[in-house]
Amino acid sequence: MCTDERWTIYNASATRAIHSSLLRCSNNPKQTNMNSKIVVFICTLGVACASVLAPAPVVAARVDALPQYSYGYDVQDSLTGDYKGHQENRNGDLVTGSYSVVDPDGTRRIVDYSADPLNGFNAVVRREPLVVAGPARVVAPAPVVAPAPVVAPAPVVARAPLYAPAPAPLLAPRLPYPYYY
Repeated sequence: MCTDERWTIYNASATRAIHSSLLRCSNNPKQTNMNSKIVVFICTLGVACASVLAPAPVVAARVDALPQYSYGYDVQDSLTGDYKGHQENRNGDLVTGSYSVVDPDGTRRIVDYSADPLNGFNAVVRREPLVVAGPARVVAPAPVVAPAPVVAPAPVVARAPLYAPAPAPLLAPRLPYPYYY
């Protein structure tokens, strides 16, 4: 609660002092009481939320001692030109597999990989030509055709407008000013 005493606040960046008469303090006991109730309510709400949102208990995860799987897929789409495949096997900590992709330059990239705790991840990349080049064929040239004759375009004829002009407006006679009924 503020008092009526005069006190001065000095600002280090300003050359003038700020007097207490410039500060807004409430001497109203009802306002002070309401502010206290709001602070108590917010603190109570914080304690209630903290007790409701207790951390979830930790459940021990089931771990497979010897994980094993095997999967693979192959895509051969001649419509879009998408050719790729992948296969992978896992037996415990040893993972082996390979995948192949057709690169834009017309070669197939094949990657054979393996991973284990001792050697880490190792990959061997190979490139194979997708198509074998055959002997070149000689194609006979296309026959030469004479160009079509040029025909002059038809002349442009001016047409009449498709609308009629608006009729002249009818004006009422002007009444003398002021006019009363």
